[in-house]
Order: sequence, then C-alpha cells, then structure tokens
Amino acid sequence: MAKWTPRHEAPEPLEGPVVATITGGTIVWFVLFLVQIPFYNWFADRDLMWWVWTCLAGAGLGLIGIWYVRKRDAAIKRSEAEEQPPV
Repeated sequence: MAKWTPRHEAPEPLEGPVVATITGGTIVWFVLFLVQIPFYNWFADRDLMWWVWTCLAGAGLGLIGIWYVRKRDAAIKRSEAEEQPPV
C-alpha cells in the first residue's frame, strides 16, 4: 500500500474572534451547569450525574482556555508590532 501524499498545500488557519468565542463557550457551559443544579436529585436518581459534572468541567476548562487565548493573542500582537519597521 502506497503512502498518501497531499496534492496541494494546506490552507492557512482561519483567525477570528478567538477570545470572544472561548468566552462565549465557557459562559454556555457554566449556564448549563447552573440550570442543572435544581435537578440534582433527578440526575442522581437516574445515575446521570456525569451530565452535571461535565458542564462544570467544561466551564473550568473554558477558564483555562480564556487565559490561554488571551496570552496567545497578546503574543501575536507583540510579534506583529516587533516586525513592523519604525516610522
């Protein structure tokens, strides 16, 4: 079997409002967690507690993601500022 090789180069990655996207996703995970809290016993009775904890884990990982993408965004801006010649 021959090794597969691409016929063309991969496209550049899309850049967008990364910080806003991660922040929005984190808020959604936390809201889902808060919505499930009143139904805690219902989830426990049906052995579905992983739903609640998955939402909390998503919110927690989202906080790490926000920190990471803010640092990344700042580093990209610093790098672009250093590459521009002084006027």
